[in-house]
Amino acid sequence: MSETIERIKTLIIGSGPAGYTAAIYAARADLKPVLYTGMEPGGQLTTTTEVDNFPGYPEGIDGPTMMVQLQQQAERFGTEVRIGMVTAVDFSKEVGGIHKVTVDNDKTLEAETVIISTGATAKYLGIPSEQRLRGGGVSACAVCDGFFYKGQDVVIVGAGDTAAEEASYLANICNKVTMLVRKDYMRASKAMQHRVTSLPNIDVRYNTEVDELLGDQVVEGIRIVNNITGEKEELAITGYFVAIGHKPNTDIFKGQLEMDDTGYLITKGKSTKTSIPGVFACGDVQDKEYRQAVTAAGTGCMAALDAERYLATIETEATV
Repeated sequence: MSETIERIKTLIIGSGPAGYTAAIYAARADLKPVLYTGMEPGGQLTTTTEVDNFPGYPEGIDGPTMMVQLQQQAERFGTEVRIGMVTAVDFSKEVGGIHKVTVDNDKTLEAETVIISTGATAKYLGIPSEQRLRGGGVSACAVCDGFFYKGQDVVIVGAGDTAAEEASYLANICNKVTMLVRKDYMRASKAMQHRVTSLPNIDVRYNTEVDELLGDQVVEGIRIVNNITGEKEELAITGYFVAIGHKPNTDIFKGQLEMDDTGYLITKGKSTKTSIPGVFACGDVQDKEYRQAVTAAGTGCMAALDAERYLATIETEATV
Protein backbone atom coordinates (compact mmCIF):
# COMPACT_ATOMS: atom_id res chain seq x y z
CA MET A 1 0.00 0.00 0.00
CA SER A 2 1.52 3.30 -1.09
CA GLU A 3 2.02 6.12 1.37
CA THR A 4 -0.39 9.05 1.02
CA ILE A 5 1.35 12.22 -0.17
CA GLU A 6 0.54 15.27 1.93
CA ARG A 7 -1.22 18.08 0.07
CA ILE A 8 -0.52 21.65 1.24
CA LYS A 9 -2.34 24.78 0.12
CA THR A 10 0.59 27.15 0.68
CA LEU A 11 4.12 25.94 1.31
CA ILE A 12 6.72 28.47 2.48
CA ILE A 13 10.35 27.51 1.94
CA GLY A 14 12.68 29.35 4.30
CA SER A 15 12.26 31.42 7.43
CA GLY A 16 13.49 34.91 8.21
CA PRO A 17 11.52 38.18 8.00
CA ALA A 18 10.22 37.40 4.50
CA GLY A 19 9.10 33.86 5.25
CA TYR A 20 7.48 34.59 8.58
CA THR A 21 5.70 37.69 7.28
CA ALA A 22 4.38 35.66 4.35
CA ALA A 23 3.22 33.06 6.87
CA ILE A 24 1.39 35.66 8.98
CA TYR A 25 -0.54 37.00 5.99
CA ALA A 26 -1.15 33.57 4.47
CA ALA A 27 -2.47 32.18 7.75
CA ARG A 28 -4.80 35.14 8.23
CA ALA A 29 -6.11 34.51 4.70
CA ASP A 30 -6.86 30.88 5.65
CA LEU A 31 -4.25 29.48 3.27
CA LYS A 32 -3.12 27.05 6.01
CA PRO A 33 0.59 27.67 5.42
CA VAL A 34 3.29 25.18 6.27
CA LEU A 35 6.74 26.72 6.67
CA TYR A 36 10.02 24.81 6.49
CA THR A 37 12.78 26.68 8.27
CA GLY A 38 15.77 25.49 6.25
CA MET A 39 19.28 25.05 7.63
CA GLU A 40 19.35 28.44 9.34
CA PRO A 41 16.04 28.96 11.19
CA GLY A 42 15.39 32.67 11.36
CA GLY A 43 17.79 33.50 8.52
CA GLN A 44 20.64 36.01 8.59
CA LEU A 45 19.17 37.99 11.49
CA THR A 46 20.00 35.16 13.87
CA THR A 47 23.67 36.11 13.46
CA THR A 48 22.98 39.78 14.24
CA THR A 49 23.30 40.87 17.85
CA GLU A 50 21.30 44.10 17.56
CA VAL A 51 18.58 45.16 15.13
CA ASP A 52 18.16 48.90 15.52
CA ASN A 53 16.44 49.90 12.29
CA PHE A 54 13.30 47.74 12.15
CA PRO A 55 10.17 49.85 12.77
CA GLY A 56 8.36 49.24 16.02
CA TYR A 57 11.37 48.61 18.26
CA PRO A 58 12.32 52.01 19.72
CA GLU A 59 14.94 50.46 22.00
CA GLY A 60 16.18 48.02 19.37
CA ILE A 61 16.06 44.23 19.63
CA ASP A 62 18.55 41.42 19.16
CA GLY A 63 18.13 39.42 15.96
CA PRO A 64 17.41 35.96 17.44
CA THR A 65 14.72 37.36 19.77
CA MET A 66 13.06 39.19 16.91
CA MET A 67 12.91 36.02 14.82
CA VAL A 68 11.44 34.01 17.71
CA GLN A 69 8.73 36.64 18.08
CA LEU A 70 7.98 36.59 14.34
CA GLN A 71 7.68 32.81 14.47
CA GLN A 72 5.34 33.01 17.47
CA GLN A 73 3.19 35.56 15.67
CA ALA A 74 2.97 33.35 12.57
CA GLU A 75 2.05 30.33 14.71
CA ARG A 76 -0.61 32.32 16.59
CA PHE A 77 -2.56 32.62 13.34
CA GLY A 78 -2.20 28.93 12.49
CA THR A 79 1.08 28.56 10.59
CA GLU A 80 2.67 25.15 11.00
CA VAL A 81 6.42 25.68 11.37
CA ARG A 82 8.53 22.62 10.66
CA ILE A 83 12.25 22.05 11.05
CA GLY A 84 13.50 20.70 7.77
CA MET A 85 15.32 21.38 4.53
CA VAL A 86 13.74 21.37 1.09
CA THR A 87 16.19 19.40 -1.04
CA ALA A 88 14.43 19.15 -4.42
CA VAL A 89 11.50 20.64 -6.30
CA ASP A 90 9.45 19.72 -9.33
CA PHE A 91 7.32 22.70 -10.27
CA SER A 92 4.33 22.36 -12.57
CA LYS A 93 4.28 24.82 -15.46
CA GLU A 94 0.50 24.71 -15.73
CA VAL A 95 -1.81 27.27 -14.13
CA GLY A 96 -3.44 25.43 -11.26
CA GLY A 97 -0.82 22.71 -11.42
CA ILE A 98 0.43 20.92 -8.32
CA HIS A 99 4.04 21.46 -7.30
CA LYS A 100 6.05 18.57 -5.85
CA VAL A 101 8.63 19.26 -3.17
CA THR A 102 11.06 16.89 -1.46
CA VAL A 103 12.06 17.54 2.16
CA ASP A 104 15.26 16.14 3.69
CA ASN A 105 15.72 13.91 0.62
CA ASP A 106 13.01 11.46 1.67
CA LYS A 107 9.61 13.11 2.14
CA THR A 108 7.49 14.25 -0.80
CA LEU A 109 4.86 16.97 -0.51
CA GLU A 110 2.39 18.45 -2.98
CA ALA A 111 1.65 22.17 -2.84
CA GLU A 112 -0.94 24.28 -4.61
CA THR A 113 1.24 27.37 -4.10
CA VAL A 114 4.85 27.80 -3.06
CA ILE A 115 6.46 30.89 -1.53
CA ILE A 116 10.26 30.91 -1.72
CA SER A 117 12.05 32.90 0.97
CA THR A 118 15.38 31.10 1.13
CA GLY A 119 17.37 34.33 1.29
CA ALA A 120 20.98 34.95 0.36
CA THR A 121 24.20 34.19 2.17
CA ALA A 122 26.85 36.86 2.62
CA LYS A 123 30.28 35.91 1.34
CA TYR A 124 33.13 36.03 3.85
CA LEU A 125 36.84 35.54 3.39
CA GLY A 126 36.69 32.36 5.44
CA ILE A 127 39.52 33.00 7.89
CA PRO A 128 38.86 31.39 11.32
CA SER A 129 39.00 34.61 13.35
CA GLU A 130 36.45 36.18 11.00
CA GLN A 131 33.95 33.42 11.71
CA ARG A 132 34.75 33.35 15.41
CA LEU A 133 34.02 37.06 15.85
CA ARG A 134 30.80 37.21 13.85
CA GLY A 135 28.39 39.22 15.97
CA GLY A 136 31.32 40.66 17.90
CA GLY A 137 32.37 43.34 15.45
CA VAL A 138 32.23 41.34 12.21
CA SER A 139 29.40 42.30 9.86
CA ALA A 140 28.38 41.94 6.22
CA CYS A 141 25.96 44.88 6.30
CA ALA A 142 27.22 48.40 7.00
CA VAL A 143 23.74 49.90 6.71
CA CYS A 144 22.46 47.43 9.32
CA ASP A 145 25.30 47.66 11.84
CA GLY A 146 27.33 50.76 11.07
CA PHE A 147 25.47 52.88 13.62
CA PHE A 148 27.02 50.87 16.47
CA TYR A 149 30.50 52.05 15.42
CA LYS A 150 29.75 55.76 15.33
CA GLY A 151 32.93 57.75 15.92
CA GLN A 152 35.13 54.64 15.83
CA ASP A 153 37.76 53.24 13.47
CA VAL A 154 36.60 50.45 11.14
CA VAL A 155 37.76 48.38 8.17
CA ILE A 156 35.80 47.41 5.09
CA VAL A 157 36.89 44.66 2.69
CA GLY A 158 35.89 44.90 -0.96
CA ALA A 159 36.45 46.76 -4.20
CA GLY A 160 33.11 46.88 -6.00
CA ASP A 161 30.22 49.33 -6.02
CA THR A 162 28.70 47.83 -2.87
CA ALA A 163 31.98 48.15 -0.97
CA ALA A 164 32.43 51.73 -2.16
CA GLU A 165 28.87 52.65 -1.23
CA GLU A 166 29.19 51.09 2.22
CA ALA A 167 32.58 52.73 2.78
CA SER A 168 30.99 56.09 1.98
CA TYR A 169 28.13 55.36 4.36
CA LEU A 170 30.53 54.42 7.15
CA ALA A 171 32.67 57.50 6.51
CA ASN A 172 29.71 59.68 7.45
CA ILE A 173 29.42 58.17 10.92
CA CYS A 174 32.81 56.66 11.76
CA ASN A 175 36.06 58.35 12.66
CA LYS A 176 38.16 56.52 10.07
CA VAL A 177 37.42 53.90 7.44
CA THR A 178 40.24 51.76 6.04
CA MET A 179 39.22 50.11 2.78
CA LEU A 180 41.14 46.96 1.83
CA VAL A 181 41.42 46.25 -1.90
CA ARG A 182 43.08 42.99 -2.90
CA LYS A 183 44.26 44.20 -6.32
CA ASP A 184 45.92 47.43 -7.44
CA TYR A 185 42.62 48.86 -8.66
CA MET A 186 38.97 49.06 -7.65
CA ARG A 187 36.20 47.33 -9.59
CA ALA A 188 33.68 50.00 -8.59
CA SER A 189 32.33 52.42 -11.17
CA LYS A 190 34.27 55.64 -11.69
CA ALA A 191 31.56 57.64 -9.97
CA MET A 192 31.74 55.46 -6.87
CA GLN A 193 35.55 55.58 -6.88
CA HIS A 194 35.45 59.36 -6.98
CA ARG A 195 33.05 59.39 -4.06
CA VAL A 196 35.41 57.24 -2.00
CA THR A 197 38.54 59.19 -2.82
CA SER A 198 36.82 62.50 -2.13
CA LEU A 199 36.15 61.58 1.51
CA PRO A 200 39.11 62.52 3.70
CA ASN A 201 38.54 59.87 6.37
CA ILE A 202 38.64 56.91 3.96
CA ASP A 203 42.08 55.32 3.57
CA VAL A 204 42.20 52.97 0.57
CA ARG A 205 44.89 50.28 0.83
CA TYR A 206 45.58 48.56 -2.49
CA ASN A 207 47.23 45.13 -2.84
CA THR A 208 46.20 44.51 0.74
CA GLU A 209 44.58 41.46 2.32
CA VAL A 210 43.43 40.39 5.76
CA ASP A 211 45.91 38.22 7.64
CA GLU A 212 44.05 37.96 10.96
CA LEU A 213 41.42 39.66 13.09
CA LEU A 214 42.57 40.42 16.62
CA GLY A 215 40.48 40.05 19.78
CA ASP A 216 39.06 37.29 21.97
CA GLN A 217 35.36 38.17 22.26
CA VAL A 218 35.09 41.26 20.07
CA VAL A 219 37.15 42.83 17.30
CA GLU A 220 40.01 44.85 18.79
CA GLY A 221 42.27 45.09 15.77
CA ILE A 222 43.31 43.64 12.46
CA ARG A 223 46.57 42.42 10.95
CA ILE A 224 46.83 43.17 7.25
CA VAL A 225 49.43 42.12 4.70
CA ASN A 226 50.62 43.71 1.47
CA ASN A 227 50.41 40.89 -1.10
CA ILE A 228 53.26 42.39 -3.15
CA THR A 229 55.86 43.10 -0.48
CA GLY A 230 54.65 40.69 2.19
CA GLU A 231 54.83 43.48 4.78
CA LYS A 232 52.38 43.12 7.67
CA GLU A 233 50.77 45.84 9.75
CA GLU A 234 48.38 45.92 12.69
CA LEU A 235 45.56 48.46 12.96
CA ALA A 236 43.42 49.17 16.02
CA ILE A 237 39.77 48.87 14.94
CA THR A 238 36.45 47.92 16.51
CA GLY A 239 34.40 47.12 13.42
CA TYR A 240 35.13 44.87 10.43
CA PHE A 241 32.77 44.94 7.44
CA VAL A 242 32.86 42.54 4.50
CA ALA A 243 31.39 43.68 1.17
CA ILE A 244 32.49 41.05 -1.33
CA GLY A 245 29.03 39.96 -2.39
CA HIS A 246 26.15 37.66 -1.53
CA LYS A 247 25.13 34.27 -2.90
CA PRO A 248 21.38 33.72 -3.28
CA ASN A 249 20.24 30.35 -1.92
CA THR A 250 18.70 29.17 -5.17
CA ASP A 251 20.72 26.11 -6.21
CA ILE A 252 17.75 23.73 -5.92
CA PHE A 253 15.70 25.95 -8.24
CA LYS A 254 18.18 25.96 -11.13
CA GLY A 255 16.55 24.73 -14.31
CA GLN A 256 13.11 25.27 -12.78
CA LEU A 257 12.81 29.04 -12.31
CA GLU A 258 14.10 32.01 -14.24
CA MET A 259 17.08 33.72 -12.56
CA ASP A 260 19.66 36.33 -13.40
CA ASP A 261 23.30 35.51 -14.11
CA THR A 262 24.18 35.59 -10.40
CA GLY A 263 21.36 33.29 -9.33
CA TYR A 264 18.77 35.75 -7.98
CA LEU A 265 15.20 34.75 -8.80
CA ILE A 266 13.48 37.04 -11.28
CA THR A 267 10.01 38.24 -10.36
CA LYS A 268 7.50 39.89 -12.68
CA GLY A 269 7.10 43.63 -12.45
CA LYS A 270 6.23 44.84 -8.97
CA SER A 271 4.84 41.43 -7.98
CA THR A 272 6.48 38.38 -6.39
CA LYS A 273 5.42 36.11 -9.25
CA THR A 274 8.18 33.92 -10.68
CA SER A 275 8.30 32.33 -14.12
CA ILE A 276 6.14 29.44 -12.87
CA PRO A 277 2.41 29.96 -12.08
CA GLY A 278 1.71 29.54 -8.37
CA VAL A 279 5.33 29.96 -7.30
CA PHE A 280 6.31 33.23 -5.64
CA ALA A 281 9.61 34.62 -4.34
CA CYS A 282 10.24 37.18 -1.61
CA GLY A 283 13.08 38.60 0.44
CA ASP A 284 16.77 38.53 -0.37
CA VAL A 285 16.40 35.59 -2.74
CA GLN A 286 15.01 38.05 -5.31
CA ASP A 287 16.42 41.33 -3.98
CA LYS A 288 20.07 42.22 -4.50
CA GLU A 289 19.56 45.96 -4.14
CA TYR A 290 18.22 46.63 -0.64
CA ARG A 291 18.71 43.45 1.43
CA GLN A 292 17.08 44.84 4.57
CA ALA A 293 14.84 43.06 7.06
CA VAL A 294 12.04 45.57 6.58
CA THR A 295 12.06 45.28 2.77
CA ALA A 296 12.17 41.48 3.04
CA ALA A 297 9.13 41.58 5.32
CA GLY A 298 7.34 43.82 2.84
CA THR A 299 7.85 41.40 -0.02
CA GLY A 300 6.78 38.54 2.25
CA CYS A 301 3.44 40.31 2.66
CA MET A 302 3.25 40.76 -1.12
CA ALA A 303 3.97 37.07 -1.76
CA ALA A 304 1.15 35.95 0.54
CA LEU A 305 -1.29 38.36 -1.12
CA ASP A 306 -0.17 37.19 -4.57
CA ALA A 307 -0.66 33.55 -3.52
CA GLU A 308 -4.12 34.30 -2.11
CA ARG A 309 -5.22 36.06 -5.31
CA TYR A 310 -3.78 33.26 -7.46
CA LEU A 311 -5.72 30.61 -5.55
CA ALA A 312 -8.89 32.70 -5.67
CA THR A 313 -8.57 32.98 -9.44
CA ILE A 314 -8.05 29.22 -9.82
CA GLU A 315 -11.06 28.44 -7.64
CA THR A 316 -13.23 30.92 -9.55
CA GLU A 317 -12.27 29.41 -12.90
CA ALA A 318 -12.97 25.93 -11.59
CA THR A 319 -16.57 26.87 -10.73
CA VAL A 320 -17.31 28.49 -14.07
